[in-house]
Amino acid sequence: MNSRASRRYVWRPAFTLVELLVVIAIIGVLVALLLPAVQSAREAARRSQCLNNLKQFGIASHLYHDVYKVFPAREGGTGNGQNDPARWDGNYGRLSAFMALLPFYEQKAMADMIAAGGITDTTGKVIPPGGPAPWYNNAKWTPWQAQLQIISCPSDKIQPTPTSHAHNSYAFSVGDTIGGNVSINGTTVHLNSATAAYRGVFGGAQRCVGMQFITDGTSNTVAMSERTSGGTGYFGIRAASGEDVKNATVSNVSSVLTNPGSCYAQAQGTQYLGAQIKAKFGSIWCDGQAENVAFNTVLPPNGPSCVSDNNGNADSTGGVLSASSYHPGGVNSMFADGSVRFVNQNINCGNTAAPPVTAGKSPYGVWGALGSISGKESTGDF
Repeated sequence: MNSRASRRYVWRPAFTLVELLVVIAIIGVLVALLLPAVQSAREAARRSQCLNNLKQFGIASHLYHDVYKVFPAREGGTGNGQNDPARWDGNYGRLSAFMALLPFYEQKAMADMIAAGGITDTTGKVIPPGGPAPWYNNAKWTPWQAQLQIISCPSDKIQPTPTSHAHNSYAFSVGDTIGGNVSINGTTVHLNSATAAYRGVFGGAQRCVGMQFITDGTSNTVAMSERTSGGTGYFGIRAASGEDVKNATVSNVSSVLTNPGSCYAQAQGTQYLGAQIKAKFGSIWCDGQAENVAFNTVLPPNGPSCVSDNNGNADSTGGVLSASSYHPGGVNSMFADGSVRFVNQNINCGNTAAPPVTAGKSPYGVWGALGSISGKESTGDF
């Protein structure tokens, strides 16, 4: 037989079944070891993007301040719609600070569109200058639906849909103000009032804060932070069933107005179980109501949130609205000097059973001190 042909048919030993199983097991172990590292790298990239978004807002806020000598109002607006149930006739003085900042984070074209109005909606109504109510939804009026990358954190588990109002993952600080339409030391406080006293950088439509009023120092005062989107922003109130405390707010907890720590009782660990909740934050980025775009520095980051009444929309007058994120251990926060720092969820919150104040030192520890613009507190190395 030809020697070349004989070599062609030489039998060679193959892998045994045991050897194959060992190789598969080794590969499985390697994958198990590498997967957390890959996930960690992905989260690091998402966290970096969130941090960069907040830095851009810091720059935009300072550019706005350079022009107007104050930071924008949380509930700014130019319209005075009053009578039409469809709410197309004006913005009701409810445009959030995201809208005022538009020209300063490279969205001047959208800002000009809102300012000009003049667009005819699908029902034949002509939108006035300043735009319609923030909760107005019509296919012809696109600014309220425009999902800008800068307002959304990729770490949020619930991402926005392109057919609804744009969602936001960032919130404006009202300091350690809790609100509730009550009088504290003769001062009426209401989270959604245009003229109420606020302890934070972003207040109502007529209470814009300039750097000259931040006597605690801009590097010691938080201006914005992350807050995870409630996703659907469902209307009304429903019973909780294992809902993450980061994604919803408990309604009708009147005790939080004088004892914000009572909100802790509504959660079991990191979940709401049996409480009546709603999810409004992040569902309408253009609406300046506190539940949509604000947070307060009372309970720590990633803590529960509670409002005092049973309003099913975002119109509750008072409560604790906690900053939150899906980054491990805390939240990225932008300070009034434009810097961005990570705030640990274990930050000192002082006496959360204490009632709120309208002047002087915050009772809510370092976190409360970081929120107040003129409390004369020392924050130390938080």
